[in-house]
Amino acid sequence: MTNALTKAWTELVRPMLRRPKRVQMAALCYRDSDCGKMVLLITSRDTGRWVVPKGWPIDGMDGPQAALQEAWEEAGVSKAEADLHAIGQYDYLKGLDNGAEAPVETQVYLARVIDIVADFPEADQRRRKWVSPQDAANMVDEPGLKTILRSL
Repeated sequence: MTNALTKAWTELVRPMLRRPKRVQMAALCYRDSDCGKMVLLITSRDTGRWVVPKGWPIDGMDGPQAALQEAWEEAGVSKAEADLHAIGQYDYLKGLDNGAEAPVETQVYLARVIDIVADFPEADQRRRKWVSPQDAANMVDEPGLKTILRSL
């Protein structure tokens, strides 16, 4: 039995624990208002948690471009200007279809919204809401994202 446990640890468990984090790109969409900056949160499709638009890298796009593509698909941001460099990153565990979880590092790009539309690819699957950065920090679950929001 000991050999079986050692083999399982060596060949299955340890390699899984050493896998590099997957990387996603997120758009922290904002607009200026009379009350200061407002940020756009959306609900996740599976649990309805408040999140920012994010997704996997897209072939042929750099980080800011991929983040803006996610902002379009998930939140209806049809025109925005994204910073060229991430303003921060946060880690979280992404639930996979098979029930497992994968560690993900999310690069966050600040994106000033110029235009937003009601008809977008995931409009029927998500809600969206403009809130202050402080309120947004209280609404999201990820500690690293909370920190980024509070720094705005």
